[in-house]
Amino acid sequence: MKKGTINIQTENIFPIIKKFLYSDTEIFVRELVSNAVDATQKLKTLASTGEFKGELDNLRVEVILDKDNKTITFRDYGVGMTEDEVQKYINEIAFSGATEFVEKYKDKDPNTIIGHFGLGFYSSFMVSDKVQIKTLSYKDGAKPVLWESDGSPEYTITETEKDNRGTDVILYVSEDSKEYLEEARLNEVLTKYCKFLPVEIVFGERTEYVDDPSGEKDEDGKVKKIEKKVPNVINNTHPAWIKKPSELTDEDYINFYHELYPFSDEPLFHIHLNVDYPFHLTGILYFPKLKNNVEVQKNKIQLYSNQVFITDQVDNIVPEFLTLLHGVIDSPDIPLNVSRSYLQSDSNVRKISSYITKKVADKLAQMFKNDREDFEKKWDDIKIFIQYGILSDNKFEEKAIKFLLLKDTDGKYYTVDEYKEKVKDAQTDKNGKLVFLYTHDSEEHHPLIEDAKAKGYNVLVMDSPLDSHLITKLEQKLDVSFARVDADTLDKLITKEEEMPSKLSDEEKEKIKPVFEASIDKDKFTVQFENLSETDKPVSVTQSEFVRRMKEQQALGGGMQMFGSFPEMYNLVVNANHPLISKILEEKDEKKKESLAKQAVDLALLANGMLKGKKLSDFINRSLTMID
Repeated sequence: MKKGTINIQTENIFPIIKKFLYSDTEIFVRELVSNAVDATQKLKTLASTGEFKGELDNLRVEVILDKDNKTITFRDYGVGMTEDEVQKYINEIAFSGATEFVEKYKDKDPNTIIGHFGLGFYSSFMVSDKVQIKTLSYKDGAKPVLWESDGSPEYTITETEKDNRGTDVILYVSEDSKEYLEEARLNEVLTKYCKFLPVEIVFGERTEYVDDPSGEKDEDGKVKKIEKKVPNVINNTHPAWIKKPSELTDEDYINFYHELYPFSDEPLFHIHLNVDYPFHLTGILYFPKLKNNVEVQKNKIQLYSNQVFITDQVDNIVPEFLTLLHGVIDSPDIPLNVSRSYLQSDSNVRKISSYITKKVADKLAQMFKNDREDFEKKWDDIKIFIQYGILSDNKFEEKAIKFLLLKDTDGKYYTVDEYKEKVKDAQTDKNGKLVFLYTHDSEEHHPLIEDAKAKGYNVLVMDSPLDSHLITKLEQKLDVSFARVDADTLDKLITKEEEMPSKLSDEEKEKIKPVFEASIDKDKFTVQFENLSETDKPVSVTQSEFVRRMKEQQALGGGMQMFGSFPEMYNLVVNANHPLISKILEEKDEKKKESLAKQAVDLALLANGMLKGKKLSDFINRSLTMID
């Protein structure tokens, strides 16, 4: 037996490692399984070059739980190690890596560490009181050895017995990590990190029902089934993203999506990533059917490194708007053992981010060009994603503005340029600027939309959570103005060649004004007269586009609180040319005059969904009285 002391400055490095990684102890599973896979892959490589001529059967990694003895064993049948290699790789190289890690991050917030790669084998001490390595090298004449340490710098190496080539890493799990001695918990972690590793990972057994070897048949004449225990392989060694697109069908892509997200709706479409230069990157990104709750959709992209799961927090690797996508990115070129701030500045990360953005934009542009009808069918499900990209990423915006669609209340779709051409002759303001009329709710604004259509105008539907921000962006970029159909009277929003004359004199307007003011809350409404057509509504309610947008941005937390709260102010627009207004003016009975004015005002409020409670009850009763 040999005893030794690892040459390190810190008397006991493992409590320090625990301190930094306490909240993420489960990564010991990833590290130890990854090491076992590496050892297996090395043996395959040696066999392919002729350096190893033995059998390659049973090339798998086994994870063995022994709850009674409080151990977890990670077993591989790979290259194994000689005593000299144990001394070199375990006592020197690996340990120096762990020492370097702790020295580098001892003054850092542990939450800023990502990946923890490089810690490797020594992560096992985060959950163990003692660790053993029992190993036998593939080399001819090699003898099996046992390495053991309790987490102090002291270790022992002794000869041992081992029949199979490869390495067992045996963890004697500590009391504060006994959660990993529960089969369900260990299975959960193995599935999380090892689901797509390239070597079979076996954890326990499962039951299969197979044909009875005796051929005995049941009453239906079918061969009876018997139970058979088989190794429980937890991973798919050949996930879709490592295959060529030509090898996959649409059904394969959908099946893989359900493998990633078992209870999700089918995705709309996918993008297969594959690049070798100037960095290595593979993966498949899916467009899910986005709901209006954007936050629920985020952080569904899984980051892998050589099929080893790393994280689903990819916001530093892809632009923010791309976090709405689902799927897998696999790249060995993304630095994993560094702080997030370094991740953002790393040149490979920037290149990968730019590549993915371009690939997504090109895919959307291709879909729009090749099958616009299908693109329009998908629009309502993907518009939030495209809007998010336009608002947050300038490079994406440059491409996306060409396939950004605007939908009108008739369900027709237009590109921005097509829509400008459509409304240029009919919809301009007093400065000659194009006016894009829109509604956030076709049902709520139905009367106003019908009025606009009757006048030859077109109304867009802008009902996504991001539309208020997109409108501001498009106004700046396109030099147009957007106005909601209830922002003002149509005649005021859109310039007429001739202003309509008024049937009421200024004196008559002043005379009737108090009658309408008596029917409203003067703290919320301002009465104003406009000279509209006789066929226009006698009374309507509008709200300044500017004030409403400020309130919307304030509600979204757009930094407008510094200006104080915007008051809820509306305009009560009285149509000076409507016969009902003249009738109210001429009415001698003051009570009837008040009742007519109140009825006209309440109808306007009702059309805007603003008549509720007692006021609605009073309106109904008054209407019944008028009918009588």
